[in-house]
Amino acid sequence: MAYLLLSLAAIFWGGNYVAGHVLVQYVDPYGLSLIRWGGTTLLMLALYWKTFRQDYIALRHNLGINVLFAFLGQVSFPLSLYIGLQYTSSLNASIYISSTPCLVLLINHFIFHERISTRNILGVIASTTGVIYLAFSNAQEATNLKIFGWGDVLTIISALSWAFYCAFLRIKNKEVKNTSFVAFSSLIGTIILVPMFCLHAALTQDFRGIIYDFSPQIIAGILYLIIFPSWLSYVFWNKGVSLIGTTRSEIYTHLIPVSGGVMGIVFLGNTFRVYHIITLLLIAFGIACCSTKKTIAKTV
Repeated sequence: MAYLLLSLAAIFWGGNYVAGHVLVQYVDPYGLSLIRWGGTTLLMLALYWKTFRQDYIALRHNLGINVLFAFLGQVSFPLSLYIGLQYTSSLNASIYISSTPCLVLLINHFIFHERISTRNILGVIASTTGVIYLAFSNAQEATNLKIFGWGDVLTIISALSWAFYCAFLRIKNKEVKNTSFVAFSSLIGTIILVPMFCLHAALTQDFRGIIYDFSPQIIAGILYLIIFPSWLSYVFWNKGVSLIGTTRSEIYTHLIPVSGGVMGIVFLGNTFRVYHIITLLLIAFGIACCSTKKTIAKTV
């Protein structure tokens, strides 16, 4: 069951990259994040109110760490992604996220003092090289200059946020149900996003509103973000991680660039280039090096 839940979560997140790339052309990225998590909060509280009420005291007792989870998973991860998708392709962004298993390995080593082998180090180097190579290749193609594009920087920040979120799940309160945890994180994330959206609008003097162009397609895209990458993916992922642990579950992150890349090529006409293949090969090699057959204790 854990493997199915993690696979579905990753596939739904792959669609998030494609839907997000389209939606940020018609919806303010800050507003899109606010609508997404505000809608998810209302949906989850309506569905799981009884469970949420039972777990609320425990959630409030660990408010500090839960705010951190909300900031990483509901604010920084999607917001930097949506802003970045204005400047880079959904294919590139989905490939960056595939580096997170190696990033989680490093976080677990330096923060939680897990052992890291020479093979693991080689994997991290290979995966990091692939990410940097993709960013430079994308920037060079766009500007003929060997510099990072803003879209690449922001989507890499998104991947880093997700890596920290996944690594820190080991310290989540094990007594709190996954639905209550995600609902509470969504609520806190929404509260954080409200002043961020207002400040963004004031500083940019952009008062056109959140959605620039209403259409059935835009509404359908927003509903997709609320139902699949937000509600189902986060609940499925947290449940899957609770069953097999953070390190073993991270391998399923690599379904995100596969599903997101395929959907980007099919629906958005993204071009699959040689440097994408090289990047994926480097990251795949890194994954192989970072994977282990050693039994890992459950960490969530």
